[in-house]
Amino acid sequence: MEIFKEKAKIMDSQIMARIFARLANEIIEKNKPDVGNLSLVGIRTRGVYVAQRINNEIGKIIGYPLALGILDITLYRDDLTLIGPGPVVRKTEIDFEIQGKRVVLVDDVLFSGRTIRAAMDELIDFGRPKIIQLAVLIDRGHRELPIRPDYVGKNIPTSLLETVEVRFQEIDGKDEVVILERG
Repeated sequence: MEIFKEKAKIMDSQIMARIFARLANEIIEKNKPDVGNLSLVGIRTRGVYVAQRINNEIGKIIGYPLALGILDITLYRDDLTLIGPGPVVRKTEIDFEIQGKRVVLVDDVLFSGRTIRAAMDELIDFGRPKIIQLAVLIDRGHRELPIRPDYVGKNIPTSLLETVEVRFQEIDGKDEVVILERG
C-alpha cells in the first residue's frame, strides 16, 4: 500500500466557491441562448459534488437549476480487471432525456483522460447528445488520451509522483484541494 503525505494545500473553501461561480458563468455564457437545453452530469464520486456546486451557482444566476445526473463509470473502465476481483458498482442516475441535449460532463480532477473516455461511452448508451462538454475543477496534465476540458477551475502541473486530492465538506468534513506526494 502506497503512503502519501500532504505536500501543499492549493485551494481552500473560499477559493473553491469562487471557482464554482466562475465555472457556472462560463458554462452559461458558452451555451447561450440554449441554456434551457443544458444539463450537467457528474462522474461518481467527487465529480458529483463539483456538478452540484456548479449547478447551485447556475441556479442563482438563471433562476433555476439545470437537470443534474450522476454517472458511475465502473463497468466502462478499461482497467476493470486490474482494480480487483469485486469492484463496487454504484447506481447511474440520469432521469432526463439526453437525446439532442447539451450535456456538460463534470469531474473533480482530469489526469490521463481515461475516466472521461469511459464516461462518454456510458453517456452515449443513454442517447445521442447534441454536444458533450467537459468541466473539471483541476486539470493536472499527463494526458494519455486526446481529451481536453472546455472549462477548467485551475491547472495544476504535477509530477507522476504526486496526486491531487479534492475534499468536500459532505464526505471529508472540509472543502479543500491538496497535493499529496508519495512518502
